[in-house]
Amino acid sequence: MPDFTQRFLFDDTDVRGELVGLTDTYAHVLAKHPYPQPVAQLLGELLAAASLLVGTLKFEGLMILQARSSGAVPLLMVECSSEGELRGIARYHAEQIEADAGLIDLMPEGVLAITIDPKSGQRYQSLVDLDGTTLADCLTNYFATSEQLPTRFWLCADGQCARGLLLQQLPADRLRDDEAREASWQHAVTLADTLKTEELLGLDNSTLLHRLYHEEALRLFDPRILEFRCSCSRERSANALVSLGLADAQQLLSENAGSVTIDCQFCNQRYAFDAADIAQLFAGGGSQAPSGTRH
Repeated sequence: MPDFTQRFLFDDTDVRGELVGLTDTYAHVLAKHPYPQPVAQLLGELLAAASLLVGTLKFEGLMILQARSSGAVPLLMVECSSEGELRGIARYHAEQIEADAGLIDLMPEGVLAITIDPKSGQRYQSLVDLDGTTLADCLTNYFATSEQLPTRFWLCADGQCARGLLLQQLPADRLRDDEAREASWQHAVTLADTLKTEELLGLDNSTLLHRLYHEEALRLFDPRILEFRCSCSRERSANALVSLGLADAQQLLSENAGSVTIDCQFCNQRYAFDAADIAQLFAGGGSQAPSGTRH
């Protein structure tokens, strides 16, 4: 089936969950750059995490996860829209990466910025220290310390498939007693902790949930489709040139044999602008991109 997230709900307790599976989207992201396996794994986990996090929010717009560090991977970045459109990129120093490296090895002193950029309303950002042994641990710790609903993550990726599981405790509804609520939450988490990587990567959702929660009353909702899509465009590239100012744009033309090329780092698309394009851009105040389709 296509890439997806799929929500599930426990009927007798105040716990919800969500599963994500990425193959085509993950392959599109990895095809753009020759990532070493440990970097591809981290990037896949971040793609899965973004897909799950978007599902916890009710908004229209873009979520951006940007991890920075002083190590072999100075940057991981994933964008996921409320419509389920994903793109991602990593920056790395290949000579510093060992085959069995994990998050701590690759991203020491790391920080993850979670940015919510709604179509209407105020942009919001929060920071997460990458202080766990895995990305899932770091996100779990963030929810534990940010006074939000208790939330747990399980993430894995192998260069071909990226998968994730989220459990979240909901506000009191079905269970009002605090001890009963905590017991039901811990029970759901304890069972999820028995999940093996090969099970998460290899089992379909129905089989996986039956294996974990066959004694629970559980509802599995319809999947929500995800896909790779880059938000770059010739118009956005043109506006970036306008933001430089006419003098700097003309200087770039002079330095690059009469043509300025803007490359999208996410999808490798190239947008070329010649002297006539630059003149048209600034004559029109930058509100419209040149009419050509040169890439």
